[in-house]
Amino acid sequence: MDLISLLPLFGGIGLFLYGMSMLGTSLERVAGAKLESTLEKLTSNRVKGVALGAVVTAVIQSSAATVVMAVGFVNAGIMRLVQAVPVIMGANIGTTITGQILRLGDISNDNVFLALLKPSSFAPVCIAIGAAMRILCKKRKTKDIASILIGLGILFTGMVTMENTLAPLRDSESFRQLFFVFKNPLLGVLIGILVTGVLQSSSASVGVLQAISSTGTVTFSMAAPLIMGMNVGKCITVLIASIGTNKKAKRAVAIDIMINLIGATVIMAGVYAYQALFGFSFWDSTVTRGNIADFHSLFNIITTVLMFPFCGLLIKLSAKLVHDDGNTKIEQELALLDDIFLKTPSLALDQCKKVILSMGEAAVENFSLASSLLKEYDAKKRAKLEENETFLDRSETMLGDYLIKITGKNVTLEQSHRATEMMHTVGDLERVGDYAVNMAEVAEFNHNEEIGFSDQGKRELEHVTSAVQAILDMTMEAYKGDDRVICQRIEPLEETIDVLAEMLRTRHIERLKKGQCSTQSGISFVEALSNMERISDHCSNIAVHIIQRLSNDDTFDAHAHLSTAHQGVTEEYKALFKYYESLYCDPIR
Repeated sequence: MDLISLLPLFGGIGLFLYGMSMLGTSLERVAGAKLESTLEKLTSNRVKGVALGAVVTAVIQSSAATVVMAVGFVNAGIMRLVQAVPVIMGANIGTTITGQILRLGDISNDNVFLALLKPSSFAPVCIAIGAAMRILCKKRKTKDIASILIGLGILFTGMVTMENTLAPLRDSESFRQLFFVFKNPLLGVLIGILVTGVLQSSSASVGVLQAISSTGTVTFSMAAPLIMGMNVGKCITVLIASIGTNKKAKRAVAIDIMINLIGATVIMAGVYAYQALFGFSFWDSTVTRGNIADFHSLFNIITTVLMFPFCGLLIKLSAKLVHDDGNTKIEQELALLDDIFLKTPSLALDQCKKVILSMGEAAVENFSLASSLLKEYDAKKRAKLEENETFLDRSETMLGDYLIKITGKNVTLEQSHRATEMMHTVGDLERVGDYAVNMAEVAEFNHNEEIGFSDQGKRELEHVTSAVQAILDMTMEAYKGDDRVICQRIEPLEETIDVLAEMLRTRHIERLKKGQCSTQSGISFVEALSNMERISDHCSNIAVHIIQRLSNDDTFDAHAHLSTAHQGVTEEYKALFKYYESLYCDPIR
């Protein structure tokens, strides 16, 4: 093969990495609490995790793809490392299904259903459906789901492209001779690793070995080390997938490598020790397709059984191999939600408040980051924003579960009201984070498309930004101190922001009519404005829920409270509204 014929290989690697990135990003947007809770159930214990990994891999016939998806889930913060390890073990078992199918001749070729589930068939189906959804559907969530399908399709297309580019090697006589050049078992393992690394598929390399076995020249002594090496070599694809991922995802990859390396070492030592002491009667006998498939399956099953009890140790070892970069905020904060506090609901609720305050800090910081990105895009700030968003999503899930556990205890009425208010606050803060992400996406789009706001538009955004920053700071101050007086000041500021947003929309339309700004910059301006307005709405929600809890009145009607407030029936409300108008509206009227 010359350099030109290898060019598609580089394209395949690029598609693979891009698909991995797109899949992870889309999962972060769509998943939230629902997918995480689903995965929590599916991997609630190690046996279920192993079964899940085996079934998924058996269906798509690619352990690398399954492990890559698990790495993507870990990278997105949707799956915890302790959940991913059993899935990785199960994937190693599931990958042996391909060899078992190949022993049955051409059944896999005739069966349309099995053919459709192969990555080569599955990829275009995913891309076609995903593209159609993005074009025809208008809802953001549906478009994100479409992006997941497209990401999967691109990932699988990359894998298939790599395999197809290197496919001619399968029929190369010199390539086949690699299986017989060395009789040393260690060299056999190395050749198995090399072959699988080149073909990017242990199923493919085992299939090549099965094909060669039909010549009647392959003995068990030749096949055993090769198969062991092939199981280690399949980690190369997963290693490529770890490029650009976070520390947890890299640890998942390290664990996959350790499982296969340790399994190959232990089983190889056992096999050759037994052969030296007693000897296998079939050691020098020729092997069939079925013998190779059975040994491949047996090897992975034994490896999983051996490593299964040591999941915790593997995670600890991976932490030593892939060191933390000092950023353990998520783990440190969520560690506060320890089940030991559930025995004392008041203490458990105090722990929840600490995490919620951290959520508030993250949400406020994300708004500040998103606002600065609208002025000048900075990739480092965007990365920090995404890190905070992961924390907000994880906190929402864990706080929701923890608060439900608390309310299941023998709590007082006051504690029940406090838990209810916390659940509302958690949801509102998570939504504030989502709107900050939306603003960051507007900023990224503007940066990529070289779109800028007019000078007047920039000044107007600065005014509304300062108003929203003020209401966020005020909301968190009220929540931290359970301050009803501060809560009363939030609603008139929220109404002021509504007035300000409507005024700026009207001005924007006038600029469009006069040709003072482009249509696309106008769309970005309105979208940023709308997200800021919605953030202030959620600040109002948090304030109302605090007032409701502090009133300790089961008949409290939030809608009636807001309606009364907006009518401005108190002199204090009117004075505050007038003050905020003079502060944020009057200077740009």
